[in-house]
Amino acid sequence: MKKLALLGLAFSLSFGAMAQIQTPQPSPSSTLTQKVGLTDVTVEYSRPSMRGRTIFGDLVPYGKLWRTGANQNTIITFSDDVKVGGKDLKAGSYAVFTKPGEAVWEVIFYADTNNWGTPQNWDASKVAATVKTEVYPVEMPIETFTITIDDITNNDALFGILWEKVYVGVKFEVPTQQKAMKSIEAAMAGPSGNDYYAAASYYFEEGQDIAKAKEWIDKAVAANPNAFWMMRKQSLIYAKSGDKKGAIEAAKKSLAAAEAAGNADYVKMNKDSLAEWGAK
Repeated sequence: MKKLALLGLAFSLSFGAMAQIQTPQPSPSSTLTQKVGLTDVTVEYSRPSMRGRTIFGDLVPYGKLWRTGANQNTIITFSDDVKVGGKDLKAGSYAVFTKPGEAVWEVIFYADTNNWGTPQNWDASKVAATVKTEVYPVEMPIETFTITIDDITNNDALFGILWEKVYVGVKFEVPTQQKAMKSIEAAMAGPSGNDYYAAASYYFEEGQDIAKAKEWIDKAVAANPNAFWMMRKQSLIYAKSGDKKGAIEAAKKSLAAAEAAGNADYVKMNKDSLAEWGAK
C-alpha cells in the first residue's frame, strides 16, 4: 500500500512539472530590425492594443512622460553614430520616452535602458537627444501600437510611431557616405573588377565625382568583358558625364551581350536607352 502511495505521488509530481499554462500576453513583445544605408537599427518594444479605449489624452495623458509602449522600455539600438532630428547620437542603445501632445510630441532618447516603464528618478544628464515632432492624423484607426522604420534612403529614414489615429515620425541620419568612401578607399589598394563596379555604381547613384566613376567603370568592364550589367552601368555613367557617343557604344555592347545571355530585362533597358539617345 505504501509503495502504491509513493508511486501515485511521483506520478502527480511528474505531471505537475510537465503541465505549464501558456496564455497570450496582453502586450506582446516585438523586435524590428532594419538596415539603413550601412547602419543596423534595432527596436525592441511591447505592443498594447486599444481594446475600445481612448488612448491619447486619456489612457496616455497629454504632456506627461510615457514609456512609449508597454512593459519594459522601448529600446532603439544604432550600430553607428547617427543624427536624430539633426542632433548627434552616439552608437548604442537608448530608451525611447515621449511626451504626447495634441499637435506636437517630444521624443526623448534616454541613455539608461534599465527601467520598467518610466524612470523613478529622472536624470537629465542621461537625455542624449530630445526632438519635437508634429502629429499627423491617420484616417483608419491603428488598433495595436506600432513602431516603423520608413522612408528609407541610403542616408536617412524615419522612426515612426502609430497608434489610435496618430502618427509621429522622427528623422534620423546615418553615416553611409563616410563608411562607403572609407570602404572604397581601402578596396582601391588592390581592387577587383567587382570592387571597381561597386565603387562606380555608388558614385553614380550618389552624384559623386562622375569622372572618377567613369574611370572605375572602364576598369570594371575591362576585367569583365562579357558582363552586360556592367556595360549597362557604363553606358549610364557615360551619358551622365555628357559623353553621348560613348554611352551609345557601351549600350550597344551591353545589348549584344544581354541578347547572347538571354536576359530580356537588359535587352529592353538597352533598347530604350538607345532610342532615347537617338542611336541608329
